Amino acid sequence: MMNMPRPMSFSTATPHTFPAHIEHQLDKATALCAQQGARMTAQRRDVLGLILMHAHPVGAYDLLEELKTAERRPAPPTVYRALDFLLEHGLIHRIERLSAFIPCTNLRHCSHTHEHSEACLHTAQFLICRNCKTVTEIADTTVLETLKHICKNKNFVIQSTSVEVEGLCANCASQQSAIHPAKGIPHQGA
Repeated sequence: MMNMPRPMSFSTATPHTFPAHIEHQLDKATALCAQQGARMTAQRRDVLGLILMHAHPVGAYDLLEELKTAERRPAPPTVYRALDFLLEHGLIHRIERLSAFIPCTNLRHCSHTHEHSEACLHTAQFLICRNCKTVTEIADTTVLETLKHICKNKNFVIQSTSVEVEGLCANCASQQSAIHPAKGIPHQGA
């Protein structure tokens, strides 16, 4: 029986290198983790860097494939642990509808200086295009305040929120309108 070489441990492998603007964002994320008393390991940094590199949401198994090199063969649990950490520290969001991840564009993270009775909420709302799968993160405080009000009236304690709105982005809506004008998609600026 032939012995197969064991994959190199993900944590000891050489980290990816990213363009300067991504490295800058990774440095900011590392500093944010340090402020929260957490450690940004090389594997977490690589996973976040790959997510930051994508223009669209990326799935866990796509990340796993991108992390593989001749020297390193990370296992799925390693990637999922990194994703869990990044989610917990508000650096990424999971888009449930697409089973994929995007970087957080809202840098107003909880500093843990609130009163203990108030939950630390890292919230976002997403506009998901059904056609091109583009996801736009919006941070509308009126949506959060409305949800807080409803929950308070129902004696429900919010621990996290994520609102996903599906439809067509402006580009896809205008293309569809041009192809199918009878569908009744209103033109902008008319």
